[in-house]
Amino acid sequence: MLGSPYQGYLYAYPHKTAYRPLRPRPRLADVWAGEPTDALFLYVHVPFCEMRCGFCNLFTRANPPAEQVTAYLDQLRRQADRVAAAVPAATYARAAIGGGTPTYLTAAELTRLFDTVERATGADLRAVPTSVETSPATATADRLAVLLDRGTSRVSIGVQSFLDAEAHAAGRPQHRAEVDRALDTIRAAGPVELNIDLIYGIPGQTVDTWTGSLHTALTWRPEELYLYPLYVRPMTGLGRRAPGTPDPEWDAQRLALYRHAVDLLAAAGYEQQSMRAFRRRDAPPTGAATADPAGGATAGGATAVPGYCCQDDGMVGLGCGARSYTSRLHYSFDYAVSVRQVRGILDDYLARPAEDFDVAEVGFALDGTEQRRRWLLKSLLRAPGIAPGDYLARFGTGVDDDFPALRLLRETGHLDGHRLTAEGLAHSDAIGPWLISDGVRAAMAGHVPR
Repeated sequence: MLGSPYQGYLYAYPHKTAYRPLRPRPRLADVWAGEPTDALFLYVHVPFCEMRCGFCNLFTRANPPAEQVTAYLDQLRRQADRVAAAVPAATYARAAIGGGTPTYLTAAELTRLFDTVERATGADLRAVPTSVETSPATATADRLAVLLDRGTSRVSIGVQSFLDAEAHAAGRPQHRAEVDRALDTIRAAGPVELNIDLIYGIPGQTVDTWTGSLHTALTWRPEELYLYPLYVRPMTGLGRRAPGTPDPEWDAQRLALYRHAVDLLAAAGYEQQSMRAFRRRDAPPTGAATADPAGGATAGGATAVPGYCCQDDGMVGLGCGARSYTSRLHYSFDYAVSVRQVRGILDDYLARPAEDFDVAEVGFALDGTEQRRRWLLKSLLRAPGIAPGDYLARFGTGVDDDFPALRLLRETGHLDGHRLTAEGLAHSDAIGPWLISDGVRAAMAGHVPR
C-alpha cells in the first residue's frame, strides 16, 4: 500500500510546490481579517549560507556578496513594517529564525535583524520561546552572545555526522575540530536548549559509525536530537551526481539505522516525538519553537506551549522564503532549489517596492476539505497522534468518517487507535505522501519556478 518508506518529508501541508500565483493578489489586511491573531508563530527567513550542502533542497544562496546581505536586511525591514500594518493586532506565542543559516550574518547584522523584527512586530522575543539555526562554521561566541541576549531559547545546529568522511560523502565539507568547537561554544554561551541534527543513510555509513555519531552527540547532552534520513533530491549537489532512483537495499539500510537509533536513544533517556524528533526526558519543558530546514517552521515543536497549537493557529512569515498561514490561505513568494532560480527570486524580492508587501504573491487556498487534511497530517505524524475530540470541536465532523484511509492504516499495523505505532512512525515519510490529496499532488507535480 505505502511502497518505499522514504518518499518525502511532509513537514508542511500543502508543500510550497503546490502554491500558484494569486491573481488578483489579495491584500494581507483582507487575508487576515477575521483570523485569530492572539497566538501566532513568527518565522523569519535568512536565505544565506557559507556553503550549499549536497543534500540541501532549501531556498538559500551560498556566500552572497556583502551588499546583497545589507540590501536584504533593508528590504526585510520594509516588509516587516507593511506586514505589521496589515496584521496590527498580532501577538506571538513562538518565534523561529531559520534559513539558510541565520548565523551567516555577523553579530552586528544579527542585532539589526532582531531590532527590525521586534520594532515592526512589537514582539518581545525574550518573552516567547525562540529558536535559531546555526552551523559549525558560524556558531561563534560573538554571534551566540547576541542570540542569548535577545532571548533565544533554542539553538539548532546541523552536524549530520561526526565523521569527516561521512560528512563529505553527504556533500558537507566540514572538519570534526570545527564541530567540537561550535558545540563547546554553544554550551559555554549560557542557558539555551541545544538541538543536534544528524543524517543516516550516508554512503559508506555503517551501524558502527552511526552508533559512534549518536554517542558523540550525546556527550553534549543535547535537549533534542533530530535524525534525518538522507534523500537524494533533484537540483541538489547529490542529485546532480547521482539522481535518486528506487533502491530497496538503501531503504532497508536506512530503516535499520533508524530503528537502531530509536532503541539507543530510548535507552539514553530520550522520548520520541516524531519520526525525526527526540527529546531528553529530563529536559525542562521550555517549549522552544522548532525551526524546519526548508524556509519554514515546524509550528508546534517538541514540547507543548499553552496558547499555540500547530494544527489550528496561524503563522506570519518575514523574508523571501518564508511562508505564512491563515486558516484559509497559505502564501509566500516563489520557491526554487537551483542556484540560478534562487538568485532570480531573491533579486526579484530585493527589487520590489514596499507596497508589494501589502499583498500575498503566491499561495494555496484551503477549502474545508484541505483544512481537515492539514489538521489530520499535522497531528498524525507526531507521536501523540490525533485527538478526535479536538477534531470534532474544530470541524463538526468525525475524523474517522472524514478519512476512511485511517482504517487501512490500522489494518496494516501502522495505526493503533489514533496514534501511529512504532512501525507507523518509521514509515511517516510514506504515510504523509500517501495522504496528500489528488489536487495537491497534481499541483506539486506541475510546479515550475518562474
